[in-house]
Amino acid sequence: MNELEIARKTIGDIDSEVARLFEKRMKAAELVAKYKKEHGLSILDTSRENELISKNAEYIEDTVIREYYVRFLKETMAISRDYQSRLNYGMRVAYSGVPGAFAYIAARRMFPEAELVSYPNFEEAYYAVEKGLADTVVLPIENSYAGDVGTVMDLLFSGSLYVNQVIDIGIEHNLIACDGASLDSIRTVVSHEQALSQCAEYIKARGYQTQVYPNTALAAKYVKELGDTTVAAVASDETAAIFGLKILASKIHTSKTNTTRFASFSRAQHSLPKGMDKMNQSFILVFTVRNEAGALAKTLDIIGAHGFNMRNLRSRPMKELMWSYYFFIEAEGNINSQDGKDMLRQLSATCDKLKLAGVFYSK
Repeated sequence: MNELEIARKTIGDIDSEVARLFEKRMKAAELVAKYKKEHGLSILDTSRENELISKNAEYIEDTVIREYYVRFLKETMAISRDYQSRLNYGMRVAYSGVPGAFAYIAARRMFPEAELVSYPNFEEAYYAVEKGLADTVVLPIENSYAGDVGTVMDLLFSGSLYVNQVIDIGIEHNLIACDGASLDSIRTVVSHEQALSQCAEYIKARGYQTQVYPNTALAAKYVKELGDTTVAAVASDETAAIFGLKILASKIHTSKTNTTRFASFSRAQHSLPKGMDKMNQSFILVFTVRNEAGALAKTLDIIGAHGFNMRNLRSRPMKELMWSYYFFIEAEGNINSQDGKDMLRQLSATCDKLKLAGVFYSK
């Protein structure tokens, strides 16, 4: 081996040992978190951290390297604090929207004990997890009527997060209003444009006027703050409970099969337990193929040849390249099986870019 190879091997050996010690350190941090929770202590103990940094920095003889070691210690302690906070206070879950919106409802069902953090749009919620400001983000990926959510699909392709959980939320619309209101007192109904459209038959039959609002939760908030018995909102029963409104009529939407799929995205890829029936597992691949005849067909043949059943195949335009597309596939099966590993190796040789973007239990 030359000097570069020797140095890289040394670093690899050290990294292996560092990983073992890191896990051991974090296990010790669990005990610290438990003690602090039981004794009502704050996660952050500045004086203790400063003492440790001062003491541990003396272990490094090289003064230049010592500066970097101090940075390393500070980052390690910050990570430990984040982990302790997660253990003691629950996860921080990002979502796009406001309390009462369907994204909020999906996040609450996935993580009932977590702290939910609202962001104004899909991108900011997604980037909050990439930056470590939240542990996971819950975003819509597909609606049974409107199709896939393009912005989220693009984040799935270009971002660094992985889908680890998927949940279906049935979209049920109710007519909700403040105390004292009745079906006969209502004159105007406010809600998101799509919600009003889905309830158009009921609204028309009652002779109500409509007013478009940014989303169903904000419409409910408006009705609550207005306190007018002539104005109602179209929203879910969870939203009605959040804003203290009463339900005048339930399930007023025309279609009874309107469903939105929400996914949770995290920084680490989920690894499902071995030995589970592969048909209870699903995975998501996003990829591009070479610009040559039969490239996509060859990719699909590889997936089929290894026994994986594709449930979904979609294409999306790549914004940076005109008339170029990436593809999204959701399939059933255990991607960590030998068939799955062989398939990924073959796909890597066929695809220009390939990302295993999600592994999760099928419902």
